[in-house]
Amino acid sequence: MKTDILGVYIDDLILEEAVDAGTALLEEPGFHYVVTPNPEFILSARKDESFRSVLNQADLALPDGIGVVYAAKILGRPLKGRAPGVDFAQALMARMAQTGKSLYLLGAKPGVAEKAAENLRMAHPGLKICGTHDGYFTEDEPVVEAIRASGADVIFVCLGAPKQELWMEKNGPQTGARLTVGLGGCLDVFAGTVQRAPEGWQKAGLEWLYRLIKEPSRIGRMSRLPLILVDALGARLGGK
Repeated sequence: MKTDILGVYIDDLILEEAVDAGTALLEEPGFHYVVTPNPEFILSARKDESFRSVLNQADLALPDGIGVVYAAKILGRPLKGRAPGVDFAQALMARMAQTGKSLYLLGAKPGVAEKAAENLRMAHPGLKICGTHDGYFTEDEPVVEAIRASGADVIFVCLGAPKQELWMEKNGPQTGARLTVGLGGCLDVFAGTVQRAPEGWQKAGLEWLYRLIKEPSRIGRMSRLPLILVDALGARLGGK
């Protein structure tokens, strides 16, 4: 069941339920895509109708950021909790390693996807990674053809929002893949070029603060995130 968070429809699923749903989509005919909205997504989607539409057409929309969970609570529509995209991806790959499904990695700087593939093969013995491509391309068609030729079942699309979501909606059906997942900077995490917050920070919902400490240049972006709570409060008081 979808929950309306300031105009973006989020699936109220814990991580295990989300992975079950993603695995089921892989067995269904046709093309499907997964989005992982965080507060930045929702704030942008409020102003960008095309982005909002693509998010709301997704087969799965997972609550990625703690701000989404807090906003839902303020709105009186509490979610069960977070289902971070990086955790969803890791659990999905574990399932894929058992079932023989193949994965294509798309995005990040040149060389990052290849390093990520190397690390992921070690982390998930049996995982089939059938190809990689960096995110620095200007034409979609050659990339789509390369993915189609690879025979990928799943594509991790790591181009940043909203580019990755628009790319999945436009090009996904032509790739021949069953499932695409928009995962932002996850390839950098998988490659080891960016360190994820320690588990204690994750459980406390403070990954954003850990990243800010590690990358102070993100302060401009981070300063906007509390706006989702302000907007949620305004919507609640306004009866929307």
